[in-house]
Amino acid sequence: MPLSFEILRDAAAMRSRAEAQRRCGKRIAVVPTMGALHDGHLSLIRAARARADLVVATIFVNPTQFSPGEDYAQYPRSESEDAAKARAAGADLIYAPRAEEMYPAGYDTYVDVTALSEPLCGASRPGHFRGVATVVTKLFHATRPHVAVFGEKDYQQLVIVRRLSRDLDLGVRIVGMPIVRADDGLALSSRNAYLSPDERRDATALYRGLEAARNRHADGEREADDLVACARAAVDAAPRAELEYAEIRDAETLELVRRVDRPAVLAVAARVGSARLIDNTVLSE
Repeated sequence: MPLSFEILRDAAAMRSRAEAQRRCGKRIAVVPTMGALHDGHLSLIRAARARADLVVATIFVNPTQFSPGEDYAQYPRSESEDAAKARAAGADLIYAPRAEEMYPAGYDTYVDVTALSEPLCGASRPGHFRGVATVVTKLFHATRPHVAVFGEKDYQQLVIVRRLSRDLDLGVRIVGMPIVRADDGLALSSRNAYLSPDERRDATALYRGLEAARNRHADGEREADDLVACARAAVDAAPRAELEYAEIRDAETLELVRRVDRPAVLAVAARVGSARLIDNTVLSE
């Protein structure tokens, strides 16, 4: 059932389109985004294209995952440019719901993946992952995917969405794809647009710290404190970067790890100017 590229805004229309594709035996993949698409997002769309007959990219700046005082109003929005990029990368359609439809007056139902939402970004962004889990659930209900593709840069989010799909029996296979980086190592992020040239140079300290820790780990170091110290030192040396956290957590449960004797993730977050940036690297045992 060939489709012409279009932007759908109504959940019922999106669901009807998805159900029609399913009845024809088509496999559906969704790539949830908040827009301001960069090469990292486009790599996810290409990965979805390789896994499905119908690829849906969603664009929705989700108000419920922003805390008071965060950058919801300032978050970059460029729907027409995003649609062109998504189409070129292989998306068949865009689902871009309106906020008033997603959260109508009187809306009072949320999804909370409790323990996984508490550490790392959850500690400084209360309610953030409740908003993420809620919007992802609603997007899945509208798009009816077999597969959903997420980036590993947002590692905690990826773990939470995997648990969400499993615990609620959503039947969606969650695929994580590697971090896409600029030539200077900085992980691609829509919030990189906030950085001045000087701030961008300091922002690469997150990657340098992770690489130092990876090298130390490759040389045989397994003590988490020593590996974290490598990451912290690089960020502390960057004058415009203020470290929020650097921690090693179990790759699946996100429990704090003292010794890397199982798959783990070294995750960092820092403020650089007005941008809050996150990055990570996975360490094998």
